[in-house]
Amino acid sequence: MERDGSFDLEALESAAKGVILRCGAVVLERLLEHEDGSGLDKTCACGGTFSVQKTVEKTITTVMGRVMIARTYQRCGGCGNWRVPEDVALDVEKTGFSPGLRRMMAMTGAELCFDKARDMIRNLAGIEVTDKDVERIAEAIGADVARKEEEDMESAMADELPASDEKPPILYIAPDGTGVPVLKRETEGRKGKGADGTARTREVKLGAIFTQTSKDKKGNPLRDPFSTSYVGKIENAEEFGKRLYTEAQKKGLANAKRVVVIGDGATWLWNLADEHFGKAIQILDYYHASEHLCGLAKILHPEDELARKKWLKPLLDYLWNGKIEKVLAKLRSLKLRGKKKKITENTINYFKNNKDRMRYDEYRKMNLFIGSGVVEAGCKSVIGSRLKQSGMHWSVRGANSIIALRCCIESGNFESYWESRRAA
Repeated sequence: MERDGSFDLEALESAAKGVILRCGAVVLERLLEHEDGSGLDKTCACGGTFSVQKTVEKTITTVMGRVMIARTYQRCGGCGNWRVPEDVALDVEKTGFSPGLRRMMAMTGAELCFDKARDMIRNLAGIEVTDKDVERIAEAIGADVARKEEEDMESAMADELPASDEKPPILYIAPDGTGVPVLKRETEGRKGKGADGTARTREVKLGAIFTQTSKDKKGNPLRDPFSTSYVGKIENAEEFGKRLYTEAQKKGLANAKRVVVIGDGATWLWNLADEHFGKAIQILDYYHASEHLCGLAKILHPEDELARKKWLKPLLDYLWNGKIEKVLAKLRSLKLRGKKKKITENTINYFKNNKDRMRYDEYRKMNLFIGSGVVEAGCKSVIGSRLKQSGMHWSVRGANSIIALRCCIESGNFESYWESRRAA
């Protein structure tokens, strides 16, 4: 294979890879001839005995390509149940894809649009699958991840979840929400923010749980490397609270010296914190609080930037130092009418209802985070980058499967999940 008198290395690589894959498929097929599932107990749960009824060949697509296996259909003489022991032994029940290829499809399908995942598998692995294959496998594995989460939630709420050995000095729990575009049928009867009042998205509730043990040279808190895990789903706040509590338990909630719940001020968030993390310090994200003041300043002084900054500076200083009563006093002193009065009253209520979560001077002395940037970044990287691309419209079932899969991967838990699934 020459190009302009020289060897075309890329072409040689491609040809060699093709030969290796074909040889690998032959070797794999020969090895699978010796897997007959004979290690399985021939006794059925009913007490009857399984016996071979017929042998049928099955094509399996593997990371080496397509291979054929011979499978024996067995039937219980007692209850009449059927089984195929080779499928069980090889982990290919109800699928034509090998475990290794399914892992590949799940990992790529979690990161990319299904058609792009298909192309990546073809271009990098040399295996032909369809985008629908990738979708089905990725969503099926995501649904299995979610099922295991639900089992853990049941155990946690029944105080039966195995105790964690982790003893974090500070455990942070940061919930948030972000909209995901869904099919029209998924928003039927729901009010939305669109001009016509209809909803086009469903809210994904996402939680980031992480730990802190140190601070930098300037005294700013440092998030522990690789400590962040995520949980998320399109569900109501009550169920999400259980999900967040379960993950916090796994991260050492019971042994944490200090627990902090930090968020943007949504009512459901604080209700969740009160129910599941009653002893936690609740912190309203400083930047959301300051945005309320900045937004009001623009309304009060829409044309005069100098006057806006002059009005805003002392309020931001009060806020930074946790002097919320002074913020409230300044806001209450405003003599306004109409829309400006209404917006100011809403801002006053916001600060009044959250003043005990705005002791930023105290939080800084305790070297605590005062911003919810971790979970906000998670909303973009874990949810938005995959589920909010142009033209996407999800079913709730499909979205939740991919969300569970992405959270598992981003939390660094996929390999342990995969091994536990194989051992089950």
